[in-house]
Amino acid sequence: MDVHEYQAKELLASFGVAVPKGAVAFSPDQAVYAATELGGSFWAVKAQIHAGARGKAGGIKLCRTYNEVRDAARDLLGKRLVTLQTGPDGKPVQRVYVETADPFERELYLGYVLDRKAERVRVIASQRGGMDIEEIAAKEPEALIQVVVEPAVGLQQFQAREIAFQLGLNIKQVSAAVKTIMNAYRAFRDCDGTMLEINPLVVTKDDRVLALDAKMSFDDNALFRRRNIADMHDPSQGDPREAQAAEHNLSYIGLDGEIGCIVNGAGLAMATMDMIKHAGGEPANFLDVGGGASPDRVATAFRLVLSDRNVKAILVNIFAGINRCDWVAEGVVKAAKEVKIDVPLVVRLAGTNVEEGQKIIAESGLDLITADTLTDAAKKAVEACNGAKR
Repeated sequence: MDVHEYQAKELLASFGVAVPKGAVAFSPDQAVYAATELGGSFWAVKAQIHAGARGKAGGIKLCRTYNEVRDAARDLLGKRLVTLQTGPDGKPVQRVYVETADPFERELYLGYVLDRKAERVRVIASQRGGMDIEEIAAKEPEALIQVVVEPAVGLQQFQAREIAFQLGLNIKQVSAAVKTIMNAYRAFRDCDGTMLEINPLVVTKDDRVLALDAKMSFDDNALFRRRNIADMHDPSQGDPREAQAAEHNLSYIGLDGEIGCIVNGAGLAMATMDMIKHAGGEPANFLDVGGGASPDRVATAFRLVLSDRNVKAILVNIFAGINRCDWVAEGVVKAAKEVKIDVPLVVRLAGTNVEEGQKIIAESGLDLITADTLTDAAKKAVEACNGAKR
């Protein structure tokens, strides 16, 4: 789960990381009020979306008067901001963050990521702040400073000092940087983070070290014990189909293909997508209806898949164990009668009560394409997709 910049900064500040003063606003008037409360004469108005590269897309505006703050907020709020990380559709801007724009001398990069291959937390830093980490890694890999954290002892002070000195900081700045590095690590660890990026981490003229920007992602499976973080979820920033799926306890991830998938079990769903690609097609989604899929949940799954206008065929692949093929078959028939299915439908059933399920489908009178194996089902789905018009 991702959070907005202002939410990430609130969390970091609670762990002792220094951040500029700021306030969130949902209207131009609130933005002006925030600026007056913050004081000063120079502010940054930042669009709050779950994506980076906002500055390059015009999502961060520097203002010197209250009128400029109002105009900047009015220009950003209500629009869809398209950045290098959002895709062509962009993300809606429903709030802005007004922040004091204090002058600074240097921009640095600091990040924490869960390295799944090493099974460790990896700390990444660089003197090339303000750039995307991928750009730094591609153009100047030698500029990356990396430390792998031993989980038994956590990040140590001496490791933080080594990072600070390699960033080229003076003695006074090193002290502030070590505190920031250690406290940011605690925030990442104690909040079950999977990614924390402070870019840029800036050094001011009076030797302060501030997190000028912050992005955080968290482990969805740990949110049950992090209710304060779970409450920060903003559904407007995600795929609305994924939000709808979550309401029905369905696992759904939208993709860019043309063959919709309705499968029980995450492993089988991934295997189904692989077989579709092997047969020359492209899956339109990952969708796991779960082990106890009722007819109603299967019907809901059809609605989700069909809400993607790129879908030209649907493949239902059920291997029943805990689930039952007759339940799934009833769901397929119910969905076909309740939902307008205007694309070819390929159904493959196997496992518990498979004969009953196949009988329900055969006697339904629906125009379905059946298959006995996954290979056959994937091949038929691709052939149906290539011949379908929607």
